[in-house]
Amino acid sequence: MEKCDHCHGSFESAELFSDEAGHKFCCNGCKNVYYLLQGQNLGEFYERLGKNTLRPAKQNAQIQGPASSIYKNYVTKDKDGFNQISLLIDGIHCSACVWLNEKILNNTTGIIEVSLNAASHKARIVWDEEQISLAEILNLIRSIGYDAYPYDTNTQNAKDTAKRREFYARLLVGIFCVMNIMWISIALYGGYFTGIEQGTKDILHFAEFILATPVLFYTGAVFFKSAFYALKTRTPNMDLLVGLGALVIYIYSLYVMFSRNGEVYFESVAMIITFVFAGKYLQILSQKRAGENLSSLSNMLLGEVCTLGFDGSYANKSPNEVQIGDEILINQGDRVLIDGVVSSGEGSFDYSGISGESIPVSLGKNNEIKSGSLCLSGSLKYRANADFKGSLLSKIVELLENANLKKPKFEILANKISGYFSIFVIAVAFVAFVFWYAKAGFASALLISVSVIIIACPCALALATPIATLCAISVALRHGIIFKEAKMLEILSEADTIVFDKTGTLTSSALIVKKSEISPRCDIGALKGLLQSSNHPISEAVLEFLNSGEFAKFAPANLENITNHPAKGLSAKFGENEIYGGSAKFMCELGANVASGDLSEYFFMQNGQILAKFWLLAPLKDDSKEAIKTLQNLGYELHIISGDHQNAVSAIARELEIAKFGAQILPDEKASYIQNLAKMGKKVVMVGDGINDAAALSLAHAGICLGSGANLSVQKSDVVLIKDDMTSLVRAMRIARKTDTKIRQNIAISLLYNLITIPLAFLGYAIPLFAALSMSLSSLIVVANSMLLRRIKL
Repeated sequence: MEKCDHCHGSFESAELFSDEAGHKFCCNGCKNVYYLLQGQNLGEFYERLGKNTLRPAKQNAQIQGPASSIYKNYVTKDKDGFNQISLLIDGIHCSACVWLNEKILNNTTGIIEVSLNAASHKARIVWDEEQISLAEILNLIRSIGYDAYPYDTNTQNAKDTAKRREFYARLLVGIFCVMNIMWISIALYGGYFTGIEQGTKDILHFAEFILATPVLFYTGAVFFKSAFYALKTRTPNMDLLVGLGALVIYIYSLYVMFSRNGEVYFESVAMIITFVFAGKYLQILSQKRAGENLSSLSNMLLGEVCTLGFDGSYANKSPNEVQIGDEILINQGDRVLIDGVVSSGEGSFDYSGISGESIPVSLGKNNEIKSGSLCLSGSLKYRANADFKGSLLSKIVELLENANLKKPKFEILANKISGYFSIFVIAVAFVAFVFWYAKAGFASALLISVSVIIIACPCALALATPIATLCAISVALRHGIIFKEAKMLEILSEADTIVFDKTGTLTSSALIVKKSEISPRCDIGALKGLLQSSNHPISEAVLEFLNSGEFAKFAPANLENITNHPAKGLSAKFGENEIYGGSAKFMCELGANVASGDLSEYFFMQNGQILAKFWLLAPLKDDSKEAIKTLQNLGYELHIISGDHQNAVSAIARELEIAKFGAQILPDEKASYIQNLAKMGKKVVMVGDGINDAAALSLAHAGICLGSGANLSVQKSDVVLIKDDMTSLVRAMRIARKTDTKIRQNIAISLLYNLITIPLAFLGYAIPLFAALSMSLSSLIVVANSMLLRRIKL
């Protein structure tokens, strides 16, 4: 039997093949990974692997190509046309595992981007199908000792539920044993002062040993498993500190029990493991609670869709099987999973799950219906205008699930500090042991050094950022705000300048007639006929004005020779009369004497005389004034840039009291405007809603798009406001600032805790039991402080 030089598996000689250098491999997957590691100077992996064996790479027949079901259900295209998938990587135990997977994948030809979340074990991978296939990627992950599966909500929920049940069972064992071991300890302490026979003492010691052992090796198994990988990969962590401290005390107590010389500390072992494990269990519950809005949204994706079949009957099918054009039936109590347009029936729908809007929305024929809404009453049928992946709910869930993959710089820094911190603590504990051994003997030195190891808490530092960002993203979702990446919270908190598009952002996208002058000699029918020949927003607004007032009784006249004059207006023949409609500039070219005002204008001319004038504006959104005032009070520098003409933009700027604005700015000029602000040292946030804002949104430090905006703008933005109002923008900025404050508080709490408690433990003022309690307490304080974000008033 010989071994593969990569996976270390044992094979018959005939099963192995050699390269030119004489290295032996069981498959091409192992060969490729071996050369990848060596080429990237990652040969230390084999030292870390030691004598362990990896699973060799074998070809996965289920995912041979893009035609497979995995490609259909889980692989999507990103904005650049590359394939992307979310995977759940099984076998990750610590930061070293994350490091290895990211290193290997990032250095593989054809893989464009890898983001791996250490907490959820979820990885987002972007790759070029022409250079590497999904099967090769999964085999690559498998060859270094891990398994990867396509991520879906069912898998993750099952995994989380199983983990909580396992932790709950381990915690119950710990609590049961600790409660009983405490009674025995009381008897031993009582006997210490009143006298106790050695035989009785030995029996009680043995009883404590019986109770402490399952706590250490069953409840504490998670610490030892994590500690093993920490030692294997030479990356010390908190679990290594806890496991090492408890094991040292356990071994010493065994020595005392059998030598019958000294005092045992089995109760300390049991309580250290149980209290720290309880803290870890509470962290899991807190993380679940922190992300409960996200979880509830993901759970909406579960279910089936009732669609019309070829035989004319309705049947349930998986959402992934629904195609554009399918007819879907929605009854009372059903959740909409696919976007579409109502074809028949009526119903009342609750959109609060995705937008936070509490008022039900009534939908009928030709109304658009969005996924994520819940049918409160009624029944209707609608045609799907998107598939499952292209529907609103699926897009929102994907954005939220990927939000935590991009880590803020605070979290990256904290993770680096945590690794070095564990090494520092072990060194301090060693110094404490040497010092106290010389001063007070072995038993005291052992207890004090163990107290130093246990009381230190790099875990609180590591939790400082991710729990806070998880709470913030959850709170934001409750208010209809989606952060595509967690680091956007950090960027928004640092922003000092906000640039607004005007139309559709600060103002309504629909124009209204503010004032009109109509001559008695004006033929309203001719005017309506000319207006309905144009699809320009100004023409549509004037026509709507005429159809809703005293002129509604007039029918549009039939016109001849209708001619479009680009960027000016229309002309036509009405009987023997020449009629024109359009801008002031157009009227001036026709010989009329008109002056342009502050508002958008529309003029109607017949036979050289202006018979009707309309002044229009895009009204401010109801909450724009209040939102702008709030942002100014918060200290932001505000700008408006718009493609609209100078008078319209300046009127809005004056009304909102914004001093800096630009008018008649083209899309590429908007992008340059943002770049110039950035060059001046400004931290710029761009807020827009249209296709012409896409370039500016992508160039700003953070791009915020209103949910009703064009799809391209949503893709280019970093934050999406589903509610489509300015109040949501204020909330997003406040959430970012408060999150940044919480993160800084958490880091300060963690550092201050360790700064105070480690010296106390070193000086002998903290026994192991109290060290375990305080260590768990520090982590819970950080988690509790982060959870306060859920109660912030916006």
